[in-house]
Amino acid sequence: MNIETLNLNSSYEKKELIAFLNKFQLNFDETIDYSVVIKQDEEIVATASKSKNIIKCFAIDDCLRGEGVTNSLVTTLLNKSFDQGIFHSFVFTKPSNEDIFKGVGFKAISKTDKVALLEIGMNSIDKTIDKIKSQLDWNPNTNNGLLIMNCNPFTLGHLFLIETASKMMDNVLVLVVEEDKSSFPFVDRIQLVKKGVEHLNNVKVLPSTEYVISSATFPNYFLRKEDDSLEEYMKLDTKITAEYFCKRLNISTRFVGEEPYCEVTKKYNKTMIETFKDFNLKVEVIPRKTSDDLAISASQVRSLLKDENLNAVEKLVPKSTFDYLISEKGKEITERIKNSSSVH
Repeated sequence: MNIETLNLNSSYEKKELIAFLNKFQLNFDETIDYSVVIKQDEEIVATASKSKNIIKCFAIDDCLRGEGVTNSLVTTLLNKSFDQGIFHSFVFTKPSNEDIFKGVGFKAISKTDKVALLEIGMNSIDKTIDKIKSQLDWNPNTNNGLLIMNCNPFTLGHLFLIETASKMMDNVLVLVVEEDKSSFPFVDRIQLVKKGVEHLNNVKVLPSTEYVISSATFPNYFLRKEDDSLEEYMKLDTKITAEYFCKRLNISTRFVGEEPYCEVTKKYNKTMIETFKDFNLKVEVIPRKTSDDLAISASQVRSLLKDENLNAVEKLVPKSTFDYLISEKGKEITERIKNSSSVH
């Protein structure tokens, strides 16, 4: 059985793959960087792909069931990942395929009715939660809250939300989205949050990890893409947050800002509220801080940066953020924002 590497730069080969995936109600993912196929009589009968450390678009024709094809395809992809220095991988698949992947060493993280997420390699969600727990010096029987923010960049709106949670809870954990798909790099975003909340003694700021609002759990967030998979990704991401981060870290309440603009975030918050009910957890939706009757948002700040309106920007961000924005590095990022059409 010969496994071939698909040429993703060939429109013909790509169309062949798309047609094969369509037979299984699967869509081709444009983020894929490596695909392999098995052919019989010049026709694709099995395939699997990866996007960095995420295995996806996995499909095998019934004629090959029971012939160890899964193991061959997955091993090929993992070997490619190892060559690239990637030693921890996820797989998105249908729940009906969950046992197949468990059979080749994957461990289940979570699933919805339509999608399952599993992982394999040197890291695991259990190790990740244990590491976070070791960084929290919370006393037992305290009332703890959670915020998950991208902060692209950190604004007075973000600060208001954290301060509100800080007043309501004994302790607050702020997870800054670690995925580097925003205008402002993660290393800068998290430092801006840490500087901005230095006056709040009960607030801890940590990276979100690859298990929260990441390419693995919620890729649509970064694409602002509304398709059939959107709701399932939202369910998956919020379920992982509730089951692992809240339950295991003794967090009772997640705080979010009211969302007047972005439809994807609005749907995400609605899905979160429903998911958290199943785990007996609360979601506090806090009205946004406003300026000139408009809700303060990071996208508003980026728009003002595009227009070079620093006077308006200064009114919407903490001093530490503004100082960063007018620094050499901040100016470089502003120039990139001016030439970008990205929603992030």
